[in-house]
Amino acid sequence: MKLTLQQLKVFATIARHGNLGQAAGELCLSKGAVSQALQELERQLGTPLFDRVHPRLQLNSEGRLLQPAADEMLTRMQEIEQLFSPDAEPSGQLRLGASQTIGNYLLPDLLAGGARDQGAAPRVTIANTHLLCHALAHFELDLALIEGENHHPELVSEPWLEDEMLIIAPPHHPLAGQPELPLRRFAGETWVLREPQSGSREQFEQQIQPQLPHWRAGIELNTLEAVMLAVEKGLGISFISRLAVADRLAQGRLVALTPSSRFPRRLSLAWHKQKFHSAALRRFLTFCRAQTLP
Repeated sequence: MKLTLQQLKVFATIARHGNLGQAAGELCLSKGAVSQALQELERQLGTPLFDRVHPRLQLNSEGRLLQPAADEMLTRMQEIEQLFSPDAEPSGQLRLGASQTIGNYLLPDLLAGGARDQGAAPRVTIANTHLLCHALAHFELDLALIEGENHHPELVSEPWLEDEMLIIAPPHHPLAGQPELPLRRFAGETWVLREPQSGSREQFEQQIQPQLPHWRAGIELNTLEAVMLAVEKGLGISFISRLAVADRLAQGRLVALTPSSRFPRRLSLAWHKQKFHSAALRRFLTFCRAQTLP
C-alpha cells in the first residue's frame, strides 16, 4: 500500500464539499483527476469511503474513520512546509467559527488586541451555534467560539467567558424603569426573536418562555442588529446578550428591563475531539484562555 498526500488532500476536500466538482475547483484540478485520485485511494484501502447519493458524496463509516487521521496528516505537512519553505503559502491559517454575538461584538477586539499576531489571520465564519457545531463535526472548522449549547457528542466544549442575557425594550416602554419585575409581568408582550437553533433563541426557549403562560411571537430575524433595530422601532421586546446591546444601552436607544432573575450565560470554545491541535491552534487557544470581559 502506498498512499500519497495528494490522495488524502483530495479525500479531505471531497469530504468538506460532498461534491467532486466543488472539490476539483478548490484543488485547481479537473473533475476527472479528482475522481481518479479518490478511486485509487479507495482501491488501496480496499473499501469505499463515500456513499454515492447523486449528486452528493456522503462519508460512510470508513470515510469518517479516515477523516480525522487525514486532517491531522495534512495539518502536520502544512507545519513542515511553513518551517522549511519561506515562499510557501501561509499554512498556519486557522479556520475559525464564531457565533453572531462573539463574531460581531467580541472577535474584532480579540483580533485587534493581539490574536492577529498569533500567525496568519484566521479565516472566519460567522453563523449560529447549530451551524458552527455541524461544521466542526465535519472538520470544516478548526475551532468555534460559541454562545449556545453544543449538542454534538463528538465535540469538546470548554467553558470560556461569562456573558449575561438581558430583556431589552425601547426607552418609552411602559415597563422601563420599574424594578424587580417578576417574569409573569412579561406575559402578553410581543417578542422579537432570533431564528431557531441560534444561541439567543435557545436560551429564550429555556429560560423565559416556560415562565410565560401567554406570550406573542413577533417578527423573527437572523441577525442581532436587525433584532435590536426592530426593538428600537417599537415592534416588541427581546432577550439579547449584554455584549451585543451595550452600545445602544449607553446611547439611550434601548433600555434593559429589570426582571427579578438574572440570566448569566457561558461562552465556550469548541472543537472536534479528534482534531489535531496545530501550533497555530494551540497558540490561539492559549490567547483566548487569557482573555477577560470588561
